[in-house]
This record gives sequence, structure tokens and C-alpha cells, in this order.
Amino acid sequence: MSNEKSVMERIAEANKPVTAGVDEKDIKHWVTIRIMGKAYRVPSDLTILTAMEFAGYRFVRGVGCRQGFCGACGTVYRKEGEYKLKTGLACQTRVEDGMYLVQIPFSPAQKAIYDIKKERYNVSTILKYYPEVAKCVSCNTCTKACPQDIEVMDYVQAALRGNYEKVAETSFDCIRCGLCAMRCPAEIVQYDIGQLGRRMYGRYGMDKPDHLKIRLKELEEKKFDPELDKLEKATKEELVKFYAAREREKD
Repeated sequence: MSNEKSVMERIAEANKPVTAGVDEKDIKHWVTIRIMGKAYRVPSDLTILTAMEFAGYRFVRGVGCRQGFCGACGTVYRKEGEYKLKTGLACQTRVEDGMYLVQIPFSPAQKAIYDIKKERYNVSTILKYYPEVAKCVSCNTCTKACPQDIEVMDYVQAALRGNYEKVAETSFDCIRCGLCAMRCPAEIVQYDIGQLGRRMYGRYGMDKPDHLKIRLKELEEKKFDPELDKLEKATKEELVKFYAAREREKD
């Protein structure tokens, strides 16, 4: 008899909880959450991400850095008995009893295509590519939805004034999770506006720092080409050795 597992056995094994080896008697506090309508009993101190894995879900998309801030695990949820729709990152938000969860793998948006070198450094560029920004009603819903606590509405209003420096500084920590755009009643894609603002300010509003000028000159002189060529031709074993012997920054 063959010991090889069937396809269905492999699928069943793959869907086992990632959080394993937990004895239920050692867990004092439990909560009930609902994932896509189905109820699960999970430990109360888990994040939404780890709670879903405890319940048996295995992530193949919609998750990236795990416990950091990459923006991949945007989640929409409601609390039982409450009408208000809430949002958060699954890797940061703790589960609460009565949560109804729906994970959003991405927030679709139409990003404008432009050549930054051909654009004018004023508000006309923002309005040209994102005219919907003029529909902002200053409701501040975008700011309330932001898991990074960015003053999103402030940089949208700065974009309307053509203040690219303010847009760049205020939106700098944006991780493009899409939760602001998802909640916006004016259908503004705030994170794309922030990205355009940072690019415009970087291109036209900032002086190039000396270290950047030096590096650009080195690239023009092809200083790093021999080392890159060496890496491209290396075998896997050689790459492992290169990585182990790499120069590390001191703490």
C-alpha cells in the first residue's frame, strides 16, 4: 500500500490551524468571532491575523509583513449589535467578542499614468489626474480609517491648494492599505494623491542632497557594474556564501 497522501488529505493538512500545540485548558479567556459569517471560538489576546490562523485559515494573499505595517491585510468589521462599520489592519487589531470580519485583499483604484518630468508644479497637475479631489467634503472619514493615524484629510486639502510640500510631509508614512479610499463618500483615492504629491515635491520642491549627487555620479560612471555582473553570474551556492560574508551595519 502506498504511503503517499491523497490530494484531499494534503488539502486538509494544509488547512489545519497554524497556531498549534495550544492546550485549551491553559487559555483563560475566549471570544467568539465570525469570519465570512461562520463563528469561531479563539483566544482573546490574538490579533485578527493570528486568530484567523488559529481558526484554520491559511493565508496565501492579503498578508505580507506580519506584525509590521505593509498595508496588505486591510480588514473591515462590525461588532455584534452595532451598525458602525470599522476598519483596521489584521496584523495590528486585536480580536473582540462579537466581531464580524471580512478581509479585503486589496482596494481597487484607478491610478493615473503620468510623466513627472512633463508636469507643472502647481495644483493643476493634481486636478488634471485626480479631479475628484475637488469633491472632498472634509468629513474626516479618511483620517479616522487610517491605521497609521495619518491626517489624511489634511493632505487632501493641501493637495487642493497645490501645497506639495505639505502633501509629502503629511502623507509620508502612508502604506497604501486603501482603507481611506474604501471609506471615502466622495470616492477620492487619497493614497494615490499622496504618492503624486510626494513625487512632485521630490522632483521640483527639494534640493538634491550631496550624497545623492555622489551616488548618481557613481551610477553614471558604472562603478557598481562589475559587482552586479558577478552576482548575476553566481550560482546559488555562491550567492549563499556572498550573503553570509556580507558587510553588516553596526548597531
